[in-house]
Amino acid sequence: MTKIHFAAAATEQARAAREKLVAAYGTVAPQEAEVVVALGGDGLMLETIHRMLDYKLPVYGMNCGSVGFLMNDFAEADLPARIARAMSNDLHPLRMHAVTMTGAVEEALAFNEVSLLRQLRQAAKIRILVDGKIRMPELIGDGVLISTPAGSTAYNLSAYGPIVPLTANLLPLTAIAAFRPRHWRGALLPSSSEVVFEILEPEKRPVSAVADSTEVRRVISVAASEDRSVCARILSDPDRALSERIIREQFTV
Repeated sequence: MTKIHFAAAATEQARAAREKLVAAYGTVAPQEAEVVVALGGDGLMLETIHRMLDYKLPVYGMNCGSVGFLMNDFAEADLPARIARAMSNDLHPLRMHAVTMTGAVEEALAFNEVSLLRQLRQAAKIRILVDGKIRMPELIGDGVLISTPAGSTAYNLSAYGPIVPLTANLLPLTAIAAFRPRHWRGALLPSSSEVVFEILEPEKRPVSAVADSTEVRRVISVAASEDRSVCARILSDPDRALSERIIREQFTV
């Protein structure tokens, strides 16, 4: 029997599903587990990936939420066999290095995206550097984000950024409601790129930086780059392969 640690969202549906699965298969602490089963939606999946990084355990998600793009379909039967047949997807996060107006430095990992967002009514003004070269002297708007391939179907897509296949070795850089340059949507960057965002007029136009669920307010500069020393493995059923879902999403109308 596979040793499973079950993690569930705080919803009634997810908790009820966990109770049924624990009764059927038992559960162990993360340090004793071979796999983590996450019950909820995509938010719970991201939270579980972050919490389980130190244990280096694969995460198999089952949808007990709404969208569940990263999740497999929920079913109680034959769970160990489903896990054994599942396909593995290695995800490398972005590492955010943020400096605030007080001089504090904060770091966080993002498996979806690092986003910079205006905090008040004033539009943000942001300078963008890629590998030390200024590529956008001044972007004015609600903000900007840089996404992983896995996260390209999330906030990046809602901001009209491009969907990127898992194996493309590209990072979408996407403007959020850009006012100037009015028609600039963003760029596709090599996954080896280091992107630095410098906040212009930070006192008048404060900006927050968000790496998945970690928010840092009143930043003056933010660096983001892929950290390949960190790897999370998520498991998907063969008929719901994550790479196939990302390709298929590009043809959804």
